[in-house]
This record gives sequence, structure tokens and C-alpha cells, in this order.
Amino acid sequence: MTAIASLYPVLMTDDVPRAHAFYAELLGLTEAFASDWYVSLAAAGDETVQLGIVARSHDSVPEPFRAGAAGMLVTVEVDDVDAVHARAVARGLPFHVPLRDEPWGQRHFITEDPDGVLVDVVTVIPASPEFAAQYGA
Repeated sequence: MTAIASLYPVLMTDDVPRAHAFYAELLGLTEAFASDWYVSLAAAGDETVQLGIVARSHDSVPEPFRAGAAGMLVTVEVDDVDAVHARAVARGLPFHVPLRDEPWGQRHFITEDPDGVLVDVVTVIPASPEFAAQYGA
């Protein structure tokens, strides 16, 4: 079997600088590489956590697949979801799921990026006793 060296999402956009700014400002991702049509962002101090952003119109994206976002949810696990939520509120971002605790062990909210990609920002918390008893969590 072939070893996987890395695995990261690459999101398509009509505006690379706008998407770059969104993820850098909301999540604190830093620029690992940038061109006018592609940006690679990484978590500060951990370049194994990466996100790519590519211009939807670039030749590297097959034409039949240049449509907008659909059926995708990007989950980002952070150590302080409340701090990220405060930044999202300050930016006036829409909330499709408000900040809340889930019985399966997540405190999270769901917003969307400028291109309509849903972004689920999560901090792991203890699961509820009922959930833990039912699923052995």
C-alpha cells in the first residue's frame, strides 16, 4: 500500500485574496505559499495542518467541476471555540448553527465562508453521560 504523505482540502473561490483573508483572520492560519491563483495556509506552529485555496477559473481545476460549494462541511477543531466565535461575531459572519454544546462531546458553531462553504468550528468537550452510556464514548 502507498503511504500518504499529506491530506488537505483545497477550496475553490472566485476571489483568492478574500478567501485567504477570511481563513487567516477567523482561524489564525498563516501563509505557507501564495500566488495570484493559489494560497496554502497552515496552522501556526504545525504545517501538517493545511488548507489550500485555488482560483476556480485556474487551468488546474477541470471545467466541469468549477461550480460553487455544495454538500461540503469543513470542520476545524480548535482549542478555544469561544475565542473564534467572538472573532466571527466581530466580523458579522452568519451563523447557521449558533454556538452550543452537543451531547456527543462538541462545543461548536457553523458559519460559512465567502464562497458558501460551511465551516464548523469545534472544541472537544466531555460527552453527556447519556451519550457516553449509549455509545461507549
